Amino acid sequence: LKGVRMVLWGWGAVWLVLACVSMAGPAVAQDKKVLFLAGPRDHGAPGRHEYERDLRTLAQSFEHSTNLPAVRTQIIVGALPRDLDAVKDAAVIVIHSSSERAANETHPLFPPNPSTNGRGYDPETAAYLQSLDALIREKRIGIVILHYSLWAENWAARDYYLQWTGGLWVQIGSKNPVDDWRMTLESRRHPILRGVKPWTYRDEVFCRFFLPDDARRTNLLLGTPREDKQKIGPQIVSWAYQRDDGGRGFVFGGLDFRDNLAQDNYRKFLLNGIAWAAQIGIPRNGVESPTPDVSDVSPPRARPVK
Repeated sequence: LKGVRMVLWGWGAVWLVLACVSMAGPAVAQDKKVLFLAGPRDHGAPGRHEYERDLRTLAQSFEHSTNLPAVRTQIIVGALPRDLDAVKDAAVIVIHSSSERAANETHPLFPPNPSTNGRGYDPETAAYLQSLDALIREKRIGIVILHYSLWAENWAARDYYLQWTGGLWVQIGSKNPVDDWRMTLESRRHPILRGVKPWTYRDEVFCRFFLPDDARRTNLLLGTPREDKQKIGPQIVSWAYQRDDGGRGFVFGGLDFRDNLAQDNYRKFLLNGIAWAAQIGIPRNGVESPTPDVSDVSPPRARPVK
Protein backbone atom coordinates (compact mmCIF):
# COMPACT_ATOMS: atom_id res chain seq x y z
CA LEU A 1 0.00 0.00 0.00
CA LYS A 2 2.86 2.33 0.82
CA GLY A 3 4.40 1.63 -2.60
CA VAL A 4 1.13 2.43 -4.34
CA ARG A 5 0.85 5.74 -2.48
CA MET A 6 4.41 6.65 -3.54
CA VAL A 7 3.63 5.93 -7.20
CA LEU A 8 0.42 7.97 -7.05
CA TRP A 9 2.27 10.84 -5.36
CA GLY A 10 4.92 10.76 -8.07
CA TRP A 11 2.38 10.90 -10.88
CA GLY A 12 0.61 13.73 -9.09
CA ALA A 13 3.83 15.73 -8.98
CA VAL A 14 4.41 15.20 -12.69
CA TRP A 15 0.90 16.38 -13.57
CA LEU A 16 1.33 19.42 -11.33
CA VAL A 17 4.53 20.42 -13.15
CA LEU A 18 2.87 19.92 -16.54
CA ALA A 19 -0.10 22.01 -15.47
CA CYS A 20 2.18 24.85 -14.31
CA VAL A 21 4.08 24.82 -17.59
CA SER A 22 0.83 24.88 -19.54
CA MET A 23 -0.52 27.83 -17.53
CA ALA A 24 2.75 29.73 -17.93
CA GLY A 25 2.34 29.85 -21.72
CA PRO A 26 5.18 29.72 -24.29
CA ALA A 27 8.74 30.00 -23.03
CA VAL A 28 10.59 33.29 -23.49
CA ALA A 29 13.80 33.07 -25.49
CA GLN A 30 17.00 33.06 -23.49
CA ASP A 31 18.51 36.53 -23.17
CA LYS A 32 21.34 36.85 -25.73
CA LYS A 33 23.59 39.75 -26.72
CA VAL A 34 24.56 40.54 -30.30
CA LEU A 35 27.82 42.49 -30.41
CA PHE A 36 28.11 44.56 -33.59
CA LEU A 37 31.60 45.75 -34.61
CA ALA A 38 31.40 48.50 -37.22
CA GLY A 39 34.31 49.95 -39.08
CA PRO A 40 34.36 53.76 -39.32
CA ARG A 41 33.21 55.40 -42.53
CA ASP A 42 36.60 55.47 -44.30
CA HIS A 43 35.80 55.29 -48.04
CA GLY A 44 33.15 54.93 -50.69
CA ALA A 45 30.28 56.91 -52.19
CA PRO A 46 27.23 57.88 -50.11
CA GLY A 47 24.95 54.91 -49.64
CA ARG A 48 27.78 52.38 -49.90
CA HIS A 49 29.97 50.86 -47.18
CA GLU A 50 27.84 52.54 -44.50
CA TYR A 51 29.07 50.11 -41.87
CA GLU A 52 27.78 51.83 -38.76
CA ARG A 53 24.42 52.79 -40.26
CA ASP A 54 23.91 49.26 -41.61
CA LEU A 55 24.63 47.63 -38.26
CA ARG A 56 22.44 50.11 -36.40
CA THR A 57 19.60 49.19 -38.74
CA LEU A 58 20.14 45.49 -38.04
CA ALA A 59 20.35 46.18 -34.29
CA GLN A 60 17.07 48.09 -34.39
CA SER A 61 15.51 45.28 -36.41
CA PHE A 62 16.40 42.83 -33.64
CA GLU A 63 15.21 45.18 -30.93
CA HIS A 64 11.84 45.69 -32.67
CA SER A 65 11.38 42.17 -33.99
CA THR A 66 7.78 41.05 -33.81
CA ASN A 67 8.56 37.38 -33.15
CA LEU A 68 11.95 37.23 -31.41
CA PRO A 69 12.01 38.41 -27.78
CA ALA A 70 14.92 39.14 -25.45
CA VAL A 71 17.75 40.05 -27.85
CA ARG A 72 20.15 42.72 -26.60
CA THR A 73 22.51 44.58 -28.89
CA GLN A 74 25.71 46.59 -28.52
CA ILE A 75 27.50 48.55 -31.24
CA ILE A 76 31.18 49.48 -31.18
CA VAL A 77 32.57 51.68 -33.95
CA GLY A 78 36.28 51.31 -34.68
CA ALA A 79 38.69 48.94 -33.01
CA LEU A 80 37.42 46.48 -30.41
CA PRO A 81 38.78 47.50 -26.98
CA ARG A 82 41.49 45.10 -25.98
CA ASP A 83 40.12 44.55 -22.47
CA LEU A 84 37.48 42.34 -24.20
CA ASP A 85 34.80 43.31 -21.66
CA ALA A 86 32.25 43.73 -24.45
CA VAL A 87 32.89 40.19 -25.67
CA LYS A 88 32.48 38.38 -22.37
CA ASP A 89 28.67 38.38 -22.41
CA ALA A 90 28.22 38.26 -26.19
CA ALA A 91 26.50 35.36 -27.94
CA VAL A 92 27.78 36.48 -31.35
CA ILE A 93 30.22 39.00 -32.85
CA VAL A 94 29.11 40.62 -36.12
CA ILE A 95 31.85 42.34 -38.16
CA HIS A 96 31.02 44.82 -40.93
CA SER A 97 33.98 47.00 -41.88
CA SER A 98 36.79 47.64 -44.29
CA SER A 99 39.57 45.09 -44.55
CA GLU A 100 42.96 45.35 -42.89
CA ARG A 101 44.80 45.60 -46.22
CA ALA A 102 45.34 49.40 -46.26
CA ALA A 103 46.91 51.77 -43.75
CA ASN A 104 44.05 54.28 -44.06
CA GLU A 105 41.25 51.77 -43.44
CA THR A 106 40.10 50.17 -40.18
CA HIS A 107 39.23 46.60 -39.29
CA PRO A 108 37.78 46.12 -35.77
CA LEU A 109 40.05 43.17 -34.87
CA PHE A 110 43.21 43.26 -36.97
CA PRO A 111 45.72 46.12 -37.33
CA PRO A 112 46.54 47.36 -40.85
CA ASN A 113 48.60 44.75 -42.63
CA PRO A 114 51.19 47.31 -43.88
CA SER A 115 52.15 47.85 -40.22
CA THR A 116 53.02 44.14 -39.84
CA ASN A 117 55.35 41.62 -41.46
CA GLY A 118 52.36 40.07 -43.22
CA ARG A 119 52.69 36.77 -41.38
CA GLY A 120 51.87 37.68 -37.79
CA TYR A 121 51.71 40.44 -35.21
CA ASP A 122 53.74 42.10 -32.49
CA PRO A 123 53.68 40.28 -29.12
CA GLU A 124 51.02 42.54 -27.59
CA THR A 125 48.64 42.18 -30.54
CA ALA A 126 49.30 38.45 -30.78
CA ALA A 127 48.46 38.02 -27.08
CA TYR A 128 45.26 40.05 -27.48
CA LEU A 129 44.10 37.95 -30.42
CA GLN A 130 44.94 34.73 -28.61
CA SER A 131 42.86 35.89 -25.63
CA LEU A 132 39.99 36.80 -27.93
CA ASP A 133 40.15 33.43 -29.66
CA ALA A 134 40.23 31.59 -26.33
CA LEU A 135 37.17 33.52 -25.15
CA ILE A 136 35.33 32.78 -28.39
CA ARG A 137 36.03 29.08 -27.99
CA GLU A 138 35.31 28.89 -24.27
CA LYS A 139 31.94 30.65 -24.52
CA ARG A 140 31.06 29.27 -27.96
CA ILE A 141 30.61 32.79 -29.32
CA GLY A 142 29.40 32.94 -32.89
CA ILE A 143 31.28 34.88 -35.56
CA VAL A 144 29.57 36.69 -38.45
CA ILE A 145 31.69 38.30 -41.18
CA LEU A 146 30.12 40.52 -43.81
CA HIS A 147 31.20 42.06 -47.11
CA TYR A 148 34.57 43.91 -47.23
CA SER A 149 35.58 42.73 -43.75
CA LEU A 150 36.02 39.30 -45.38
CA TRP A 151 39.25 40.55 -47.00
CA ALA A 152 42.23 39.61 -44.79
CA GLU A 153 45.85 39.86 -45.91
CA ASN A 154 47.84 38.93 -42.81
CA TRP A 155 48.40 35.20 -42.61
CA ALA A 156 47.51 35.11 -38.92
CA ALA A 157 44.23 36.93 -39.59
CA ARG A 158 43.43 34.45 -42.35
CA ASP A 159 44.09 31.57 -39.97
CA TYR A 160 41.62 32.97 -37.43
CA TYR A 161 39.00 33.48 -40.13
CA LEU A 162 39.48 29.93 -41.38
CA GLN A 163 39.09 28.50 -37.88
CA TRP A 164 36.04 30.64 -37.09
CA THR A 165 34.16 30.33 -40.37
CA GLY A 166 35.72 27.56 -42.48
CA GLY A 167 36.44 29.70 -45.54
CA LEU A 168 38.46 32.64 -46.90
CA TRP A 169 38.29 35.43 -49.45
CA VAL A 170 41.75 35.63 -51.03
CA GLN A 171 42.94 38.54 -53.17
CA ILE A 172 43.43 37.81 -56.90
CA GLY A 173 41.78 34.39 -56.73
CA SER A 174 38.55 35.69 -55.19
CA LYS A 175 36.32 38.38 -56.73
CA ASN A 176 33.90 41.14 -55.69
CA PRO A 177 31.98 42.40 -58.74
CA VAL A 178 29.17 44.95 -58.65
CA ASP A 179 26.34 43.43 -60.66
CA ASP A 180 22.68 42.50 -60.65
CA TRP A 181 22.78 39.28 -58.64
CA ARG A 182 20.25 36.45 -58.58
CA MET A 183 20.37 34.70 -55.21
CA THR A 184 19.03 31.14 -55.02
CA LEU A 185 18.80 28.88 -51.97
CA GLU A 186 21.26 26.01 -51.65
CA SER A 187 20.10 24.31 -48.42
CA ARG A 188 16.43 25.04 -47.91
CA ARG A 189 16.20 23.05 -44.67
CA HIS A 190 18.84 25.10 -42.87
CA PRO A 191 17.32 27.35 -40.15
CA ILE A 192 18.97 30.46 -41.65
CA LEU A 193 16.77 30.07 -44.73
CA ARG A 194 13.47 29.88 -42.85
CA GLY A 195 11.00 32.24 -44.48
CA VAL A 196 13.60 33.39 -47.03
CA LYS A 197 12.73 33.49 -50.73
CA PRO A 198 15.17 33.76 -53.65
CA TRP A 199 15.80 37.36 -54.68
CA THR A 200 17.50 39.52 -57.30
CA TYR A 201 19.24 42.79 -56.46
CA ARG A 202 22.21 45.01 -57.27
CA ASP A 203 25.16 44.76 -54.93
CA GLU A 204 28.91 44.36 -54.70
CA VAL A 205 29.24 40.74 -53.64
CA PHE A 206 32.47 39.16 -52.43
CA CYS A 207 32.65 35.65 -53.82
CA ARG A 208 34.77 32.87 -55.34
CA PHE A 209 35.99 31.96 -51.88
CA PHE A 210 38.58 29.43 -50.82
CA LEU A 211 36.27 26.77 -49.38
CA PRO A 212 38.00 23.53 -48.36
CA ASP A 213 35.94 20.35 -48.35
CA ASP A 214 34.44 20.42 -44.88
CA ALA A 215 31.36 18.62 -43.56
CA ARG A 216 30.95 21.36 -40.94
CA ARG A 217 30.08 23.92 -43.65
CA THR A 218 26.60 24.30 -45.15
CA ASN A 219 26.36 26.38 -48.32
CA LEU A 220 23.37 28.73 -48.14
CA LEU A 221 23.23 30.95 -51.23
CA LEU A 222 24.31 30.56 -54.82
CA GLY A 223 24.78 33.96 -56.45
CA THR A 224 24.70 34.43 -60.22
CA PRO A 225 25.80 37.80 -61.67
CA ARG A 226 23.73 38.92 -64.68
CA GLU A 227 26.38 40.83 -66.67
CA ASP A 228 29.26 38.72 -65.34
CA LYS A 229 31.98 40.82 -66.92
CA GLN A 230 34.62 38.88 -64.96
CA LYS A 231 33.33 35.53 -66.25
CA ILE A 232 33.04 33.93 -62.82
CA GLY A 233 29.68 32.21 -63.24
CA PRO A 234 27.49 31.11 -60.30
CA GLN A 235 29.27 31.31 -56.95
CA ILE A 236 28.66 30.38 -53.32
CA VAL A 237 28.22 33.76 -51.63
CA SER A 238 27.07 32.70 -48.15
CA TRP A 239 27.51 29.74 -45.83
CA ALA A 240 27.02 28.55 -42.25
CA TYR A 241 29.75 26.82 -40.24
CA GLN A 242 29.48 24.61 -37.15
CA ARG A 243 32.74 24.72 -35.19
CA ASP A 244 34.04 21.76 -33.21
CA ASP A 245 33.93 23.81 -29.99
CA GLY A 246 30.15 24.25 -30.36
CA GLY A 247 30.31 27.80 -31.73
CA ARG A 248 29.02 28.85 -35.12
CA GLY A 249 30.05 31.00 -38.07
CA PHE A 250 28.02 32.81 -40.72
CA VAL A 251 29.46 34.54 -43.79
CA PHE A 252 27.79 36.66 -46.45
CA GLY A 253 29.65 38.44 -49.25
CA GLY A 254 27.06 41.16 -49.90
CA LEU A 255 25.81 44.17 -47.88
CA ASP A 256 27.32 47.07 -49.78
CA PHE A 257 24.38 49.23 -50.93
CA ARG A 258 22.61 50.49 -47.84
CA ASP A 259 19.09 50.89 -49.21
CA ASN A 260 18.84 47.14 -49.84
CA LEU A 261 18.16 46.76 -46.10
CA ALA A 262 14.67 48.15 -46.66
CA GLN A 263 13.84 44.92 -48.50
CA ASP A 264 12.19 42.62 -45.97
CA ASN A 265 13.23 39.27 -47.46
CA TYR A 266 16.90 40.26 -47.77
CA ARG A 267 16.99 41.72 -44.26
CA LYS A 268 15.34 38.58 -42.87
CA PHE A 269 18.16 36.49 -44.33
CA LEU A 270 20.76 38.61 -42.51
CA LEU A 271 18.84 38.55 -39.23
CA ASN A 272 18.36 34.79 -39.47
CA GLY A 273 22.08 34.28 -40.06
CA ILE A 274 23.09 36.40 -37.08
CA ALA A 275 20.48 34.74 -34.85
CA TRP A 276 21.65 31.26 -35.86
CA ALA A 277 25.29 32.14 -35.14
CA ALA A 278 24.15 33.43 -31.71
CA GLN A 279 22.34 30.11 -31.13
CA ILE A 280 19.00 31.88 -30.93
CA GLY A 281 16.04 29.82 -32.04
CA ILE A 282 14.77 31.05 -35.42
CA PRO A 283 10.97 31.16 -35.87
CA ARG A 284 9.39 28.99 -38.55
CA ASN A 285 8.88 31.97 -40.87
CA GLY A 286 12.21 33.61 -40.03
CA VAL A 287 12.97 36.71 -37.96
CA GLU A 288 10.32 39.33 -38.68
CA SER A 289 11.02 43.05 -38.28
CA PRO A 290 9.44 46.35 -39.33
CA THR A 291 10.68 47.80 -42.62
CA PRO A 292 13.33 50.38 -41.62
CA ASP A 293 13.83 53.89 -42.94
CA VAL A 294 17.19 53.88 -44.77
CA SER A 295 16.92 57.40 -46.19
CA ASP A 296 19.72 58.67 -43.93
CA VAL A 297 22.17 58.81 -46.86
CA SER A 298 21.84 60.46 -50.25
CA PRO A 299 21.67 59.66 -53.07
CA PRO A 300 20.55 56.00 -53.00
CA ARG A 301 22.60 53.89 -55.37
CA ALA A 302 21.06 50.44 -55.36
CA ARG A 303 18.32 49.12 -57.60
CA PRO A 304 15.23 47.69 -55.88
CA VAL A 305 15.29 44.09 -54.73
CA LYS A 306 12.72 41.97 -56.53
